[in-house]
Amino acid sequence: MSSVRDSRITVVGGGAVGASVAYALAVAGHDDIQLVDAADPAAATTAQAAGLVGQPRSTVEATRASMEAAEFYRRMEADLGVSSDWRETGSLRVALSDETAAEYRAMADIAESAGLEVEIVDGARAQELCPGLTDVSDVRLALWCPTDGFVQPNSVTAGYLAGARQRGVRVMPHTQVRELRITDGRVTGVVTDKGEITSELVVNAAGPWAGALARTAGIELPVVPVLVQYLITADTDVWSSASPCLRIPEVQVYARGEGRGLLVGGFENNGTSIAPETLDSDSTIARHENWEVLGEFVEGLSRVVPEITDLGIRTVFTGWPGFTPDGNFLIGPVSTLPGLVMAAGCNAHGVQGSLHIGRHVVESLSGDVSPAVAAMSPDRFIPRTWSWEDARRSAQAICENYYPRVPQRA
Repeated sequence: MSSVRDSRITVVGGGAVGASVAYALAVAGHDDIQLVDAADPAAATTAQAAGLVGQPRSTVEATRASMEAAEFYRRMEADLGVSSDWRETGSLRVALSDETAAEYRAMADIAESAGLEVEIVDGARAQELCPGLTDVSDVRLALWCPTDGFVQPNSVTAGYLAGARQRGVRVMPHTQVRELRITDGRVTGVVTDKGEITSELVVNAAGPWAGALARTAGIELPVVPVLVQYLITADTDVWSSASPCLRIPEVQVYARGEGRGLLVGGFENNGTSIAPETLDSDSTIARHENWEVLGEFVEGLSRVVPEITDLGIRTVFTGWPGFTPDGNFLIGPVSTLPGLVMAAGCNAHGVQGSLHIGRHVVESLSGDVSPAVAAMSPDRFIPRTWSWEDARRSAQAICENYYPRVPQRA
């Protein structure tokens, strides 16, 4: 069994976000970096992610960032030696109302400005692109993006870690961080179940446990674990891993092929969350399946895929990603506690957003911080002028309204 050792930078958390942070820091020239995880890398929240990579966004800047992430995943095997298992299936964002149809037209304009290939299609064309859409009578239109796709989140994490190791990063699995160590008003390391680690910087990428870990140093941050779920059906004759990904905002549902089955997930109207102030840094978050909600996802998808109601369920995945009350990431140093850097509160966007989250952490330490990254600073919640109850309610609402509205253009 490996023993812990000191490092200049310790990254806590081995999911896609923590792995990306370690990789980005190493690429930027930082050295003596160690990543520690309580289990195997990507074994917690990342392992439960669906891996969708969608590029059309509500702003040109966000669209271009998503395009860059998709290209990074395409090239991961060539650049880092480990495949992200990228599948370029294309995606259909399906509008079942005139309001969403107008939003997708606006999104298409934004995509065009960003240089992303998209097309507005009618229901018949959507059915040609995705034969699994067997009922398009309610479809007003769909936004087709041929270069969208999905990854396997565990593979993405492995790719980041391969790139990090190539640059000297040490990875320590099965090392539970119990608390932050404080000396003379600054973070000087972490206390683990295998001993203490002394570090100049600790990056808290502990996912839904990030808020609990920060509290061990007296820092209160609203990282709210919110339940997300998806199911995978029994095999079908129509769907495969090459089928286009679907997003249907009216019913808050997404779907894609998985093997010969259909992966179906979404965001429930009455979410389930954990009171963040009750969670400890080493708490076990119990698996929770809400079959009523899963049934609602199936019912929602049945508007365009009626056969879904007759398919058996092969397996169910559940996870607890950390959400913030304002829907923005928690990234950067905590000014009231030198030595602590946050990389959390990813709002179920940790896998697709991981490339830029790592880069944002690097930027936050550079002294030359853009307004966009400055807006992610954890300092916006310090000191605590908010209540835990309100933070939980607001963060849960971010999840419940996951698919954003697109500003209309004049």
